[in-house]
Amino acid sequence: MKSKLLVLAGLAGCALSWAAKDPVVMTINGEDILKSEFEYLYHKNSKQQIGQQTLEEYAEMFKIYKLKVADALSEGLDTTKQFKNEFEGYRKELAAPYMVDSAYIEKLAREAYDRAGKEVEVSHIMFFKTRNPQENKELRQRADSIRQELLKGADFETLAKQYSQDRTVQANGGNLGYITSLLYPYPFETAAYELKKGEISDVVETLIGYHIMKGGDKRNSRGKVLVQHIMKLVPQNATSEQEAKIKAEIDSIYDKVTNGADFAKLAITSSDDKNSARDGGKLPWFGTGAMVKEFDEAAFSLQNGEISKPVRTSYGWHIIKKIDSKPLETYSEFKPKAEAQFNNNKDLRFKMIREQKSGQIAKEYKAKENKKLLKQIREDIKKNGIDSAFHAKYDKSDEIIYTYGTEQMKLSDAMSKILRYNSSDPEIALDYFNGFLANFQSVALMKYEETQLERKYPEYRNIINEYRDGMLLFEVSNKKVWEKASRDEEGLKAFFEKNRSDYKWTTPHVKGFLVQAKNDSIAKLVEARLNELGNDTLVNTIHKEFGKDVKIDKVLVAQGENALVDNIVFGTLAVRSANSMYESYFLHDFVVISEPEEVDDVRGQVTGDYQNLLEQEWIEELKVKYPVVINEKELDKIK
Repeated sequence: MKSKLLVLAGLAGCALSWAAKDPVVMTINGEDILKSEFEYLYHKNSKQQIGQQTLEEYAEMFKIYKLKVADALSEGLDTTKQFKNEFEGYRKELAAPYMVDSAYIEKLAREAYDRAGKEVEVSHIMFFKTRNPQENKELRQRADSIRQELLKGADFETLAKQYSQDRTVQANGGNLGYITSLLYPYPFETAAYELKKGEISDVVETLIGYHIMKGGDKRNSRGKVLVQHIMKLVPQNATSEQEAKIKAEIDSIYDKVTNGADFAKLAITSSDDKNSARDGGKLPWFGTGAMVKEFDEAAFSLQNGEISKPVRTSYGWHIIKKIDSKPLETYSEFKPKAEAQFNNNKDLRFKMIREQKSGQIAKEYKAKENKKLLKQIREDIKKNGIDSAFHAKYDKSDEIIYTYGTEQMKLSDAMSKILRYNSSDPEIALDYFNGFLANFQSVALMKYEETQLERKYPEYRNIINEYRDGMLLFEVSNKKVWEKASRDEEGLKAFFEKNRSDYKWTTPHVKGFLVQAKNDSIAKLVEARLNELGNDTLVNTIHKEFGKDVKIDKVLVAQGENALVDNIVFGTLAVRSANSMYESYFLHDFVVISEPEEVDDVRGQVTGDYQNLLEQEWIEELKVKYPVVINEKELDKIK
């Protein structure tokens, strides 16, 4: 489906204006067909036709198409669960380009690319968030107090080693080295690029924790490198004896590679990084900041083909071989990667894009909050948090809290989503309520906008109608023609008998069972066994009793279509089976016929012709069943 939808990517940025007049060109069973829809499909169909159709010819075809859709609707095919789920999936994907501001996404992608042109050095002190809001509040307060110490002149590395929960801190003192864009959470990345050398940031909150950051140097992008590595893991709590043993192992491997041993083979047999070891130690292309600082610096310092001495990181020892390097990709290469990251709901930009769009929607539909009610709610939260008394007061309130477009949101609608939430801490409770309400409003606005797309964008409306009608046309045609014809054995037989003269062959055909056997002795056993069996069960029985030693197929082939059959029946030169394991072959219970004996002899052709008959009968029935009104005057205006 996605391949069909790629053409829609630019539609949202160039919305078509709503036509002041969109006249009706025809009415099918009471449903008006607008000129815009007819023209859209007419011109699309014209581009796909080898021979140009006249307007009159297409109008007749379109009328029949819409009659079939009307029949599908009368059958209730649009109400099935399967149809609804499939159509909703199409609708969501078709709507997606209209539900974002492409200019805003372009701005974020450009920002990320501009940042990627520079690499920035950064240090941090980090505290991991927990699931407990009270604990997170305390962690934030602790981060604030440490930041105050840093502002008074305390040593960053000392405090990092004392307090930071980053597992690499004891090795690097909080210094992450150089980073680039799209590697770290957006607030972290933004702070890193904005900080001056030596400057201490405010406490930066990300999805995973709280960070106090210190700015460092900046340099131009070094691009990306491709390397192989051999790794020996060092346990976090390794003893000095373990450390010495692992160091001796990596030194031994290093001696081997510097004396000509195959690097890839040693990686396969010796590396503790099993994922890369399977590919000779090869890692994906990576840029600055993707690896820990020590590994990064060693990899980028090597020349192509050069092998590093053992490098110690927080994970263990590594020997690195550089394969290749390349500069920063172009913007057109970078942009899809950036947009893919923006689509991850764990990236803050995902939320920013949604909020930016919902802000536009709120303005368009004149969204308004009930400020008096919200002020009262927030004052109650500031006094007592969110507790049972709060829920008793507000959960079932029918007061209007938010209006937009033609919609009104009751307070009870919003409160129904936070019924189980309680917090005695007013600050935590208020943050939760404000965040929840903003998200609830944003989601409501986005859903409302989706309901307006067909009104606002004729192109979108036409594509939606095309998908819906196409799905219905398939389902109703399958029910009334295709599946019906394939299952109607009596109807097929009667149709064949009535139209026997239409099914003629120009060459004789052989009908029977072609048997291929491993050797002559097995062939004789099979032939004897076949004489004991009825034709209805012989294929399964022979397969079951002789297994792979025998191949048996029911055949109906024209002279010249099968060399084995031609040799047996028409005396052509002997040939060998295409499968070398079969040396012998023969035909069982075969006849040579000059014309079809039964419907099975030409089932495919008869089924197709029978389907055509059923469709024609169906169309004639539709023309009588559903009223059609054509607006010839408007049709004549179409170019």
